[in-house]
Amino acid sequence: MIILVMAQAILGAQMPIMFIVGGLAGSILAPNPCLATLPLSMIILGSTLTARPLSRLMQARGRQAGFLLAVTAGGIGAAVSAAGLWVGSFWLFLAGSVLTGVYMSSQGFYRFAATDTAPEDYAPRAISWVMAGGLAAAIIGPAIVRGTDGLTAVPFLATYMAVIGLNLVGPFLFAFLDIPKPPAPAADAAAPRPMFEIVKRPAIAVAMICGMVSYALMNLVMTSTPLAVVGCGFAPSDAANIVSAHVLAMFAPSFVTGHLIARFGAERIVGAGLVILALAGGVALSGVELGQFFLALMLLGIGWNFGYIGATAMLTRAHAPEERGRVQGMNDFFVFGGVFLASLSSGGLMNCAGGSVQAGWNAVNLAMLPFLVLAGGALIWLVMRPKEA
Repeated sequence: MIILVMAQAILGAQMPIMFIVGGLAGSILAPNPCLATLPLSMIILGSTLTARPLSRLMQARGRQAGFLLAVTAGGIGAAVSAAGLWVGSFWLFLAGSVLTGVYMSSQGFYRFAATDTAPEDYAPRAISWVMAGGLAAAIIGPAIVRGTDGLTAVPFLATYMAVIGLNLVGPFLFAFLDIPKPPAPAADAAAPRPMFEIVKRPAIAVAMICGMVSYALMNLVMTSTPLAVVGCGFAPSDAANIVSAHVLAMFAPSFVTGHLIARFGAERIVGAGLVILALAGGVALSGVELGQFFLALMLLGIGWNFGYIGATAMLTRAHAPEERGRVQGMNDFFVFGGVFLASLSSGGLMNCAGGSVQAGWNAVNLAMLPFLVLAGGALIWLVMRPKEA
């Protein structure tokens, strides 16, 4: 588990980097301001398209093979994005973003890998400890942005070169990863259940809905945050500090989230996460002062932590061990698919909804409401329905 925590801390630092500079770099290269956050959407698209194939690879070849492939794609993606910045090509920059998405997809599997060798009653805590590695990522990523800002005449070029370096650490880390491959099914084992039959189970369906909504709404707001902060007259360094505080809030609760799930149940923790996400939207709608940005993004991070880790814990206990690869891959396909749509919508809402930065920011946060109602309603339905035999 230590290797997974280190991977989350070091390799995971590239994700806050991307969310700080991706939209800003996009606003420089994009032919239309409505497309400024498209590079971030392409990262999510890459994650969506590769979640299921990557999960199947890990099921067949083991976690190590999948994680090594992903850091290779992440390093190549950062290099292609850097080339796009160098030559001023928005489309080349987008191509690099899609490859970066392969790495992002694999990072989502760190939490599942933590449960592979953990006792069932320890699984929520194992997930939480791996996610807690994101605290270091929250410090390392923004620090790299601040340290590389202005080093080159081409904006953000040095930042993407640093991301290449982060991915080069991956092979050294994963060389020590020791998670056995899943056992092959016995010759007389029953045929696997169809995926539709698995996914339609209430516990699995609701876990997927809550995980997708928690992650998608966090991404919807975070994607637009640097644009909103800079658009309201603050400096890019302020945007980096706000995103850093947000990522810290995403992962700091992980030290206790597993304990809270064990004590109160995953469903209650997911419900608390959805309420906190709603509070984040309310604070964001209250104004655009620096303090309001900080508070809204910190609440957004805490709500994501409770909602996403809680939903992951719900999912891991709702399927059979031999269904692990298929269910986890399908889950992350839906989760990243929702995140892709949220990210794609974020730039349009921010830059093209209303005549001012504040109007766009308000549109982004109001868009959270129907999805919170959907997830909250599904969770209440699951809790209130008769328990399965």
